[in-house]
Amino acid sequence: MNVAFINPFIQSILDVLSTMAGLEARPGRPAIKENATARGDVTGIIGMAGEQVSGSLAVCFTEAVIIEISRRMLGEAPATIDESVTDMVGELTNMVTGGAKKLLAEDGYDFDMAIPAVFSGKEHTINHKSSGATIILPFDTDAGAFFIEICFKEKGAS
Repeated sequence: MNVAFINPFIQSILDVLSTMAGLEARPGRPAIKENATARGDVTGIIGMAGEQVSGSLAVCFTEAVIIEISRRMLGEAPATIDESVTDMVGELTNMVTGGAKKLLAEDGYDFDMAIPAVFSGKEHTINHKSSGATIILPFDTDAGAFFIEICFKEKGAS
């Protein structure tokens, strides 16, 4: 996967969290993810398909981080991951993907986006929509860690 392809997703998540929740996130070092187990407690995943590349983005939040985002965005902190939190994760996933889609369009990539799906629970699995390598990027915030996973494959690549 082209490293330059990852940067729009990083920029988009930073912009969305800063704008919508007033939360500053600091990206860590990307790595190849070796299994399907989520590194957080709730995940939004969305498929993207285009002529050149297809795959998916997953945004995986630990409970502490998504509760803090909920508090900042809704003015109250739910006691646990509930329906309002999973709805918010779906919306955040959609916003991040939309922002990345706009940035990627500037580089000539055009995508259709699917509807995000949200999964929660300890050690849930994330099944990406591509057979390409999955890149996981950790982020640190004052509320704790969260992760994005990017899994795209160029059409025609083996």
